[in-house]
Amino acid sequence: MTGEDMVALAKTLDVTGMRCPLPVLKAGKLLRTMAAGEELTVLATDPMAELDFRHFCNESGHELLEISRSDEILTIRLRARRAA
Repeated sequence: MTGEDMVALAKTLDVTGMRCPLPVLKAGKLLRTMAAGEELTVLATDPMAELDFRHFCNESGHELLEISRSDEILTIRLRARRAA
């Protein structure tokens, strides 16, 4: 798969303004529709989102690629898990 293919597979989910557990629930629902290896970027403002997504990835098998913060926006990059 080329770099261009991977960019085409990336999706973004904006859950700013939503509180726990909605950001993780919405991300989980979207990840279930994605192919293994696809990336999802989640934009969140819930202060608990970082902890919630770390736990979610540990439990679900999805890969947590990166968490960064810019002002009030938390950016969480995930990779959909490989099929078992």
